[in-house]
Order: sequence, then structure tokens, then C-alpha cells
Amino acid sequence: MQQLTVGHVLTRSLSANTRLAYEKGWRRFTSFCERTGREAMKATGEDVAQFLVHTASQPRSHRATTGGNRPVSLGTLQISLSAINRKYKDAGKESPGNTVVVAAVIHGLTRIRGQSQRKVKPVREYDMRKMLAHCDERSQRECLRVVATRDAALLAVGFAGALRRSEICQLNVEDVDFLGRPDEDNGLFLTIQKSKTDQAAKGQRIAIPAGKGLNAVARLRGWMALAETREGPLFQSLWRGGRLRGRRLHHSDIPRLVKHYVAAIGLDPAEYSGHSLRAGFVTSAAVHGARLDKIMEVTRHSSAEMVLRYIRQVEAFDDHAGAAFL
Repeated sequence: MQQLTVGHVLTRSLSANTRLAYEKGWRRFTSFCERTGREAMKATGEDVAQFLVHTASQPRSHRATTGGNRPVSLGTLQISLSAINRKYKDAGKESPGNTVVVAAVIHGLTRIRGQSQRKVKPVREYDMRKMLAHCDERSQRECLRVVATRDAALLAVGFAGALRRSEICQLNVEDVDFLGRPDEDNGLFLTIQKSKTDQAAKGQRIAIPAGKGLNAVARLRGWMALAETREGPLFQSLWRGGRLRGRRLHHSDIPRLVKHYVAAIGLDPAEYSGHSLRAGFVTSAAVHGARLDKIMEVTRHSSAEMVLRYIRQVEAFDDHAGAAFL
């Protein structure tokens, strides 16, 4: 049996993506402290406040998928602050991030930016059909056949399963359970081994029908047959020329892929992200009258609040109070 340590257990208390985000946020703070002659683990509330103000004036990373010429987002600042609080908590110390001056700075930055929570546009089912048609056109060129087939399967399955970008990347071949023979028009089950709402990794199983519009099941069969993979990552990164690298895609690859294909069909890529697939399923399902509980079976939301937010947007003009006189 593996010998456990407190450090190991504390590390596993966070999801992989949250841990990576905190590590990046902490590095950002320690770099600031080193440049300004401060000690990261002996910081004061004023030190953290200065860090936040300094970081808020810096441009986003050149690798950012949106807003590369805009200042660092408030979300990034909040992650850095959470990373500081977590680091101090793990060390058994009171965090300087929990002081009045820091709270005031965050409030002030929010008012200056006038920034509400960023909302990305959903990829609707008709958008998805156009994106998949573009994939099919690309697949006719031999040099693009592998990447286009992979992308079509990823987009269709990500949309049909209302998957988060991390869930798409973590899928393995073993997580796919096709129903019936390849020549039969049946669906499949996907097992999501771990997700945002299943941090204990108990596993969640969702059904994806064969469908007649997006054909997610047939597209996934086509990709798996072409890739000839029997185990390991379902969606792999590729070498130039289309050879499989044996590595699963990184979660940052998903928004880039979505942006590429929405741009290809004439939409503004800045308005879309990896979450647009999941949001697109919910919005499309609501428009077509799906029941809330059936939507939640697919999305695996732990609360109806977020799903209802999409549904309210869809129904905003139904029986509008001003419909009779505006």
C-alpha cells in the first residue's frame, strides 16, 4: 500500500485543473515578490493589494485564446488570490489575501473594469451542422483527412454529450460503449471518469443517440477506425502530416479548435470558447422543448440553476410583457 503524506493528500484535494491554475497563480505572485524585494510567505495585505493592482495593468499572455491585447481578466486575479489563500492555508498561516485592503482593491478593480462575468455564445445545432460540413470538406484532402476526421468526431461528441473541455480531453477508448454492430443505427454510452461535479471520480455514464443530423456516433466510429487505437486517449494530438502522437489533447486545445471552426463558418471566434459546445447543447435542447430533468441527465449539473439560466434566455421573448403594445 502506498505510504500517504499530508502533502500528497492536500494535493489530491484539488482537481488537476484547479491545482494547475493555483500553481500558475502562485508563481505569478512569487515572481512579483522577487522583483519587488518582498517575501511571498511573509507578505502583508498591502503586498497582495500591490500585486493585484500591478497584475491588473499587465496584458494577457500572447497564448491567450481571447483578448490577447486586453488587460489580465478579473477571473485571473481571483485565481491568483485564491492560490495565495490556499498556499497560506496549507502552511497553517493566516492569509494576507483575507484582509480588508485586498477586498477593497478587488471591489475597486471590478468597478473600474465594469466587467460582469464573461459569457460566451453557444454553438447552436445549426452552427454545428455547418462546422461538421466544413470538416467533411477538409477530410476530402488526403493531407487533412486524419485531423478533419478527429475534429469532426470531437466536435460532435463534445456537443452531443454536453462535455466540458477537460472531459473531452480525458476520454479514453475504454470509456466508449457502442450499442449494437457498426452497421446498425444505435447509440453509445460514454463514461466520464471524473468531472467538475464528480471530484471523487465515481464515474458518470451518459447516453448519446445515433442521431440524424450531427451523427456523433457514426463520426466517432469513423475516427476510431481511422486512428486504429484500442486503448488510451480517445482524442490524440497529431504530428504534422496526421500521424498520431500518442498524447491526449490538452484542455487549451479545445477552445482553439472551436474558434477555428466557428471562424470557418463566418462567426466571430472571440465570442466562442470550448464551453460553447456544452452551452450549445443546453440552449438547443431548451429551444426544442426538452424537459429540464432530461437536459440535466446529459449535462450532469448538480443544480438546476445554471440550466435554468440558459432556458430563461431562450424564453426571454415568449409571452413578453410588452408584446401587445411595443
